[in-house]
Amino acid sequence: MPVVIDGVDGLQQWLGRDLPPGPWMALPQSHIDAFAEATGDRQWIHVDTARAAHSVFGGTIAHGFLTLALIPGMLEQCVDLRRVAMGVNYGVNKVRFITPVPAGACLRGCFRLDQLTTIEGGVQTHWTVRIELQGSERPALVAEWLTRRYAERA
Repeated sequence: MPVVIDGVDGLQQWLGRDLPPGPWMALPQSHIDAFAEATGDRQWIHVDTARAAHSVFGGTIAHGFLTLALIPGMLEQCVDLRRVAMGVNYGVNKVRFITPVPAGACLRGCFRLDQLTTIEGGVQTHWTVRIELQGSERPALVAEWLTRRYAERA
């Protein structure tokens, strides 16, 4: 169940705190294949199950950028941010792909709100993101993610 936060002002109470982790979600080969088609990144380690079975990974792995692209949806699994007109990605300061994600693995997002900066009409958020890989002591990904959230107009 996501944490309910009431508007951009409600984010202040989470500054410096971890949100409860999101639910585990499977990342099937079909998602990896769709990402490969959408981006044109058809590297064999992602899409050729027969060849990848003989690789050091023992099977196909997700694109690092696919894992990164899951972050916004994973945040929505952790928080229900109400009374916000919109949110936009503003950037990523640092990304590390720590552990390869095998096709079919389960992932979940973990978020800590490190900074809030007032901007015209809202706030800029600075999140530390950790995408955990079920069964692994090491995360799949760690990133510093910036978003902007704009308050509803009265």
